[in-house]
Amino acid sequence: MTSSTTATEQIEARIKACYSTWSERYYAEYYKSDAAYPPVHTDIVRELLRSEDIHSVLDAGCGPASMLRDLNDLGLNLYGFDLTPEMVTEARRIMSGHGLSADRIWRGSVLENASFLAASDGRKQFDAGICFGVLPHIPMGSEEVVLANFKQVIRPGGLVAIEARNELFSLFTLNRYSRAFFQERLLAADGLLQRAGTELEGLGRALRQLDERFRMDLPLVRKGYDTEPGYDEVLSRLHNPFELAQLAREQGLVDVRVLFYHYHSLPPMLHSFAPELFRRESLALEDPNDWRGHFMASAFILVARVA
Repeated sequence: MTSSTTATEQIEARIKACYSTWSERYYAEYYKSDAAYPPVHTDIVRELLRSEDIHSVLDAGCGPASMLRDLNDLGLNLYGFDLTPEMVTEARRIMSGHGLSADRIWRGSVLENASFLAASDGRKQFDAGICFGVLPHIPMGSEEVVLANFKQVIRPGGLVAIEARNELFSLFTLNRYSRAFFQERLLAADGLLQRAGTELEGLGRALRQLDERFRMDLPLVRKGYDTEPGYDEVLSRLHNPFELAQLAREQGLVDVRVLFYHYHSLPPMLHSFAPELFRRESLALEDPNDWRGHFMASAFILVARVA
């Protein structure tokens, strides 16, 4: 076993631990709760599927069938798999109530080719593949693996829709994510410090002043319910929409585009000053194609077609 495989297994073990206690309440908390932001991404996916000649869909990382249950009324052949056993159990329970056979849901990893080929009826080509809430949890550099796995099971001309957390949103949040984005991605501060020479002390003061512009205590770290690690205590990466779209093109996908969702009308740290206005105006901003989504939306969907 290689060290990289061991590292991936350790990451996936913590992801499974993180989500193990969410299976029965994840959908209620993040899709149906009045306190949660409405699941606008489901509406985007519904429109994507309804606008195409789609008959079968594979949900890679389906969770407790969060999206599959809301797509069931479209009359599609639905399949899904998830990394966390408890999520698989809950997804089977929910979808069996919709008449879906339990063998349409199985345990698997987006990093394993066999997981994509495991449909019990031997299906190897789906009309569409979706993947939500998963990309933040895969190791850096594994995106190519996920795209390649989708390409193997989606028919030519079929759709792929993969969600990611928007790294560029960090330019709007003015918090610890912003600090990391400025220091690591824009300035490459470590390299600057190595090249500063006689101005090292001055550069250090400049970087400290920059740090003072950000709320390093926000957002609050999300912890687990009991002893399991929380969302911010496991690997939960951000992705740059420009880079991910370019990667998709390099992997041979075509008609690549980015759709934005979960807009914020103010930086999140300011929402408590006018919470009703913040929510109302944020929902009014929801437009997957608005250029402001690059900065004001916390998530995006990479949509592409298999050549």
